[in-house]
Amino acid sequence: MMRESLRHQLERHATRLAELDFLLAQPDVMADMAKFMALSREHTEVAAVAQRWARWQQRERDLAAAQELLADPDMAEMAREEIAACESELAELEAELQRLLLPRDPDDARNAFIEIRAGTGGDESALFAADLARMYTRHAANAGWRVEVMSAHESELGGYKEVVLRVEGEQVFGRLRFESGGHRVQRVPATETQGRIHTSACTVAVMPEPDEREAITLNPAELRIDTFRASGAGGQHINKTDSAVRVVHLPTGIVAECQDGRSQHANKAQALRVLQARLQEKERSERAAREATLRKGLVGSGDRSDRIRTYNFPQGRLTDHRINLTLYKLQMVMDGDLGEVLDALQHAHEAELLAQLEEV
Repeated sequence: MMRESLRHQLERHATRLAELDFLLAQPDVMADMAKFMALSREHTEVAAVAQRWARWQQRERDLAAAQELLADPDMAEMAREEIAACESELAELEAELQRLLLPRDPDDARNAFIEIRAGTGGDESALFAADLARMYTRHAANAGWRVEVMSAHESELGGYKEVVLRVEGEQVFGRLRFESGGHRVQRVPATETQGRIHTSACTVAVMPEPDEREAITLNPAELRIDTFRASGAGGQHINKTDSAVRVVHLPTGIVAECQDGRSQHANKAQALRVLQARLQEKERSERAAREATLRKGLVGSGDRSDRIRTYNFPQGRLTDHRINLTLYKLQMVMDGDLGEVLDALQHAHEAELLAQLEEV
């Protein structure tokens, strides 16, 4: 039997869907693109809940009709089969509806910055950082997202000491948020002459791109802005002008830079956006640490020192230590097939949220 509190929430969604249908047809809303897009996104979410709720109600009516047929000897067998089918689907629908009604982080819909830094392991760690950047870039392409390199510090062998990517698309941060943490690789490096397996590590930090209306306000007096000549690939132009920009936030020492753009102005704007995201992430982390009721849970704290995943190349194995997930499809994952991993992390997070709600 569905809880009354859940029924009330679902009824409110059905009412809200009718309101949204009305609002989206209004000329003033259609003329305001920002408002129209916000209401459209809400409509998509509410419609998904309302659709599953309508299906649940239909199957509840089917169940009641089948139970009435049990008294008829000629229909009893068919009725029992229908009852079993209805009860099974109702249970599945209720679980799905509970997940759809879980509180959503407003940052989930945002674009994201992905920072990848080489850790222990020297040149091999830098090469692995490049492999991770390629993995996320290919996954983004498969998802229809757009990726741009904000800054990159290359190693001598072609890897990255640090690289920052900006990923733009639908629900980017919500899908990638659990990638933050320590990523460990076990393999025979290209530079290894005796075939020995080495262990190296990188750290990944995924941050939501701040909304311009909510972003932290930067005080120009607290910033030091340096320009320098960009390095790396980019043709003749990139080596002729001091177009790269580095911004230092003096109170915290946090640094952001960008050298991908063709002009100093564009690079400065991008570097300031990265700095705002880093400062916002610092605030989020400190706030989470202060909240005694916040439990680390299945998906980890997102702390960059956490070892969240191991990529074992000799065995073709990927292991996510937070949810005890092991997949023997490592090369596919490195080629951008991250869907199964991201789905498993999302489901684990939802299961924990449901457990917390049941405890209340």
